[in-house]
Amino acid sequence: MSKGLKITLIIVGVLLLMGFIAAKWVINGYNNVISMDENVKAKWAQVENQLKRRYDLIPNLVETVKGYAAHEKELFEHIADARTKYFQANTVKDKIQASNQIEGVLSRLLLLQEQYPQLKANESFLKLHDSLEGTENRISVERKRYNEAVQILNTYKRTVFGRFFAALAGVSGAEYYEIPAAEKEAPKVKF
Repeated sequence: MSKGLKITLIIVGVLLLMGFIAAKWVINGYNNVISMDENVKAKWAQVENQLKRRYDLIPNLVETVKGYAAHEKELFEHIADARTKYFQANTVKDKIQASNQIEGVLSRLLLLQEQYPQLKANESFLKLHDSLEGTENRISVERKRYNEAVQILNTYKRTVFGRFFAALAGVSGAEYYEIPAAEKEAPKVKF
């Protein structure tokens, strides 16, 4: 075998090896960003499961409270409106906004028990209140997990190679589930 043929074979071998390594790198990067995107979607699905549970409990709670606080019609209308907005929302951002709206109104609803001592003693109300409290805790946990997944994806997407792979896979950044500044303060309830 001539020296020129050996050099040619070595060069071809090195080029093939480099091509294989580059292809493996691209495939791994692509799969990685897809995996992160799917993780964000799965975490959001868990948030939605808990929000759905919340919205399923609210009508029962409202009906229980209505018997004691019939004149709180405006509050009940706000709850119904916020619930409707959530189920009509098409994007994660819109669902987060609707969810944040209901949190403030729901706090006002639960504070009614201070105004109506007989409501505080109602067994149905107490059970619903406990269920809702547990659901709110679950929402908090799932919101935290979702935001962690969003952080991982968004951070990766901002890196040099992450930006390339995200564009290649058609993956865009995800929205954080943030509480609006106005909701961070304790609600002021006036009767």
